[in-house]
Amino acid sequence: MNINGDAKAALTYDAIVIGSGISGGWAAKELCEKGLRTLVLERGRDVRHITDYPTAQLNPWDFPHRNRMPDEFDKANPIATKCYALDESTQQFFVKDAEHPYVQEKPFDWIRGYQVGGKSLIWARQTQRWSKFDFEANARDGAAIDWPIRYEDLAPWYSHVEKFVGISGNKDGLETLPDGEFLKPWELNCVEKHIQKRVAERYKDRYVIVGRCAHLTEPKQIHFDQGRGQCQARHLCYRGCPYGGYFSSNSATLPWAAKTGKLTLRPDSVVHSIIYDDTKGKATGVRVIDAHSKTMTEYFARIIFVNAACLNTNLLLLNSTSRRFPKGLGNDNGLLGHYVAFHNYRGSITADYEGFEDGYYHGRRPTTAFMPNFRNVRKQEMDFQRGYMVAFSASRTNWGRGNAQAGFGAEFKEKLTRPGAWNVYMMIQAETVPRYENHVRLSSDQKDAWGIPQLVTSVDYTDNDQKISKDFLEQGADMLEQSGCVRISPYLDNRNPGLDIHEMGGVRMGRDPKTSLLNAHNQLHAVKNVFVTDGAAMTSTGSQNPSITFMALTARAATFAVNELKKKNL
Repeated sequence: MNINGDAKAALTYDAIVIGSGISGGWAAKELCEKGLRTLVLERGRDVRHITDYPTAQLNPWDFPHRNRMPDEFDKANPIATKCYALDESTQQFFVKDAEHPYVQEKPFDWIRGYQVGGKSLIWARQTQRWSKFDFEANARDGAAIDWPIRYEDLAPWYSHVEKFVGISGNKDGLETLPDGEFLKPWELNCVEKHIQKRVAERYKDRYVIVGRCAHLTEPKQIHFDQGRGQCQARHLCYRGCPYGGYFSSNSATLPWAAKTGKLTLRPDSVVHSIIYDDTKGKATGVRVIDAHSKTMTEYFARIIFVNAACLNTNLLLLNSTSRRFPKGLGNDNGLLGHYVAFHNYRGSITADYEGFEDGYYHGRRPTTAFMPNFRNVRKQEMDFQRGYMVAFSASRTNWGRGNAQAGFGAEFKEKLTRPGAWNVYMMIQAETVPRYENHVRLSSDQKDAWGIPQLVTSVDYTDNDQKISKDFLEQGADMLEQSGCVRISPYLDNRNPGLDIHEMGGVRMGRDPKTSLLNAHNQLHAVKNVFVTDGAAMTSTGSQNPSITFMALTARAATFAVNELKKKNL
């Protein structure tokens, strides 16, 4: 593309951020606050906070299909409809199967949200710090490669992020799940507290806590300054929260960046590739295809943050080829796209609890009870590597579950308001060990609507994952039995990788350019002015929900990048 100097200047920024989701929003906030003119590119449509949450206040009977998707939608979207959060009120925030196809060499359910804010509008909002044991796990058991950072490196950045986001949680004093900067915690209900007590009595290495989540239980001034308010415990979060009660890019980081006057946000911008200048030895900009007109424009910047979400970040870097990098940007070692990992959700248990019929709860609490990992924490002691978190909740059913019972009139309605027995649901969130074989790559013959090669997913479970699931089902059932639960039913499902929506890796951090793509500051080893701070950067997965770690890594890397710019090192 040949453009004159004035035209190029109009397309030039200090920084470009690719993606506006959880990590991209943080990159924008940090870079703009530090004075950089920042262009944020989002491949999806614009979504404005409050204005573009059309279903936020609707009742079930306001929807044509009572908030369920019709059969024809399910048939046309066999992947997207597997997501628990997709229904008639939220479907506008999910990518439909035909909109961005990919090649499943092995079954992989890729759940995506293409809009300003990305999946920060539809995330589960659970936020747990990693512990020192998680950053040391690879070095301890010899799987994958060692992280180039430790908990102490990220701890102040966790605090930095938590204060702005607003995290509800309790100071539990656990070495395996460090405390953070918390707002008032939600409460466990009476059955959950009972299980908590029995587990503490029976198992000395297991601790039940209330989940830590990105909800404003008691907003501070920093949250009011963002224009956000207290969580209303409606648990309609996936529709977009008009109160700003939970954290999203739309309600917090992007508006904060915009207030600086340094932000330019460009939706409907599909990034084709990053431009590498062989003579300068650095990236100089990006090629962008308009999502609708399909015209291409080049934008230029001194630093580039890649936050397109894990698999799209891998896709973008693989497609960013040049004479210097024929196999993808920064891909000297051929490892780009490899060591993709995820969380294993293959295991759940249901049970009943007889008792506490005089107890109930208020509102729809947006979190559950959690139990941090207790397997292979300090040393390798099981016949499998790594471990798992446990999440569970207890609830009371309404009489007959309503729609399963025949009847009408006042008596029928009165029965529906009468709470029934207590039920318990328990699930696994297990770490998977990164393997070279688990990878993504570009298709050699299939392209998407924008002329970009489709992504090929080749990711699968291992025997290690099956052993972890088996251990959870045994231990979970035992814990529930010890707590007095009855009719305990363990279940091992056959879900595909990807449905956890926690994919990580492919552009992993490390100490050695021969075995990793990024250094300790999330810079590409071979292209120092390109940073990757979303899930693609993860060297291992831990067993915690990952988003708060993505945010902390991003804030840390952005500060480093600005300092390097000031030193003229980039």
